[in-house]
Amino acid sequence: MGSFSNDFELDCLNLLFAETVYIGLKTEDPTDDNSGGTEPTIDTGGYTRIESIPGDWAEAAAGAIQNDEIQEFPGSTAAWSTGATPLTHFIIMNAASGGTMKAHGSLTTPRTVNAAGILLRFPVGEIDVTLD
Repeated sequence: MGSFSNDFELDCLNLLFAETVYIGLKTEDPTDDNSGGTEPTIDTGGYTRIESIPGDWAEAAAGAIQNDEIQEFPGSTAAWSTGATPLTHFIIMNAASGGTMKAHGSLTTPRTVNAAGILLRFPVGEIDVTLD
């Protein structure tokens, strides 16, 4: 059984985030095939995926890449389609809606968007994607 080198893993991470990606949320672990959990419905209660450009990411190091800019969802205008169900995971997608999931992970603190005026953001370094 073989393994990728550390250098190649960093190249892969840098290549993935050299394109615009879209950050979404899910109610459960999406698993590697994006079949788990539910994403709020696009345009329901103001939910949209965050459009994250290449300059928003630090250079990959030590097998991981992190956001180098704050990533923020628009403020909710009403409950998102998940209502009182906590959002527990993030997804990195290749499209603003639909598309293919490229990475995923758990939120440090689950969040609920059940009213207007709720802001969700990822501070610098909070999104951490690893490849090993």
